[in-house]
Amino acid sequence: MLLLVGLGNPGNKYADNRHNFGFMAMDEVIRRHGFGPLRRRFQGLTSEGSLAGQKVVILKPQTFMNESGRSVGEAARFFKVDPDHIVVFHDELDLAPGKLRVKKGGGLAGHNGLKSLAAHIGKDFRRVRLGVGHPGHKDKVLRYVLQDFAKADDAWLDPLLDAMAEAAPILTSGDDAAFASKVALILKPPAPKPRPLAAASKRDEIQSSD
Repeated sequence: MLLLVGLGNPGNKYADNRHNFGFMAMDEVIRRHGFGPLRRRFQGLTSEGSLAGQKVVILKPQTFMNESGRSVGEAARFFKVDPDHIVVFHDELDLAPGKLRVKKGGGLAGHNGLKSLAAHIGKDFRRVRLGVGHPGHKDKVLRYVLQDFAKADDAWLDPLLDAMAEAAPILTSGDDAAFASKVALILKPPAPKPRPLAAASKRDEIQSSD
């Protein structure tokens, strides 16, 4: 079983904030893959479904960001899942807007939601880091992450959410690098290969003889 967690703050007031990037990602996975309706459990909202034939539970903690670990810890104990089977989607100040990186464990980069998770389940969970950029000074960070995405961000935000949802089944394999590569490929598919010159010349000769 896989536990997918999106971090954010509950309520319509925060719905479109940069800090709710994780919630947005989970909503798109639910929609794209036909997961069940959200229901209240584990101090959060959960939805169940399957990806690549494996049971998946999506969790959106409703404890507010700074206490996310209470919700995730409760769910992890109930389902008896270890950190290898917990994937957390969260906003990341240290990545440019629209960039995605995946890692396991490591530093918490001052993210209060991650700090709370580490306190309840340890640091070794898997993380999908979703870049929102940095406002330039630490004193501006709180206001920045609690602001809505700008209208101009839609140009990269919607395609990224779509790509993550499409690639989500790969996460069940544990190959996080493959997931990141798939997202990148969806967002920027390779250019079509040029037509071989020899083949082109042959067709031109046939047309000329007609």
